[in-house]
Amino acid sequence: MRNISVSKIVVAFVFIAIGVFLILANLDVISLEMNDAFVFIYPVLFVLIGLKLVFDGIRGDGDGWPVGGFLVVFGGLLMLDRFDIISFQFGDIWSLWPIILVFIGISMFKPKRKSRHVEITTEPDHDDVDGEAQQKKNRKKKRNFTVGDHSFNEQNWKVEPMDLWNAIGDYHIDFTKAFIPEKDTPISISGVIGDVKILMPENVAFRVDARIKTGDIKVLDEKSEGINRKLSYQTPDYDEATRKITLDIDFKIGDIRVDKV
Repeated sequence: MRNISVSKIVVAFVFIAIGVFLILANLDVISLEMNDAFVFIYPVLFVLIGLKLVFDGIRGDGDGWPVGGFLVVFGGLLMLDRFDIISFQFGDIWSLWPIILVFIGISMFKPKRKSRHVEITTEPDHDDVDGEAQQKKNRKKKRNFTVGDHSFNEQNWKVEPMDLWNAIGDYHIDFTKAFIPEKDTPISISGVIGDVKILMPENVAFRVDARIKTGDIKVLDEKSEGINRKLSYQTPDYDEATRKITLDIDFKIGDIRVDKV
């Protein structure tokens, strides 16, 4: 499971949920109205996101298991309601508050892990705001991607300013194989669901501003995980360097990793 990306897991289960829904609709078990489809599908998404957080907690990759457990229970009850097994509506979420006590009790049995969770808020000197705004304006717009994985790992591929967006999919970017020009190259990567894995060379300065709603962020030895996370990091020589890369990464669900070799 560790080698399977978050986007593939979510997309796979979404297809499974839609397929099951269509089968039940064809058998006249449920209605095929669009409103009904949404009502049936969104609890499944709650369960999937919750399971991902729980599994990460079990593997020791995060502390978001209480939120994950709550989403699994909440989504599961909504699914049971949709199949008329029990009666439970979205507004009944407040009745689940005792689960907090259960999670507190469970957490007391867990050994404390000596892990470092850092959220850096270092702000660079912006002496030339107009120049930076113009630089962002001149970035290449590449928003033709919708679903799929994308890799930048060809030998001697040319690094250029880019604005990349993908609804669902992973990015694998290897700057160790790239031709990096002697200037500041801004690259923006954003999307809804996906994993971002970036490999930086040892001798290139860079800055990363990463944000994610649900998932983990790891930049070198710095780590931020859970819900609504953000992490900013820059190499010590970033401000003085003439050849550098500025990364802005923003996803709703997934994992962001930046390593250096």
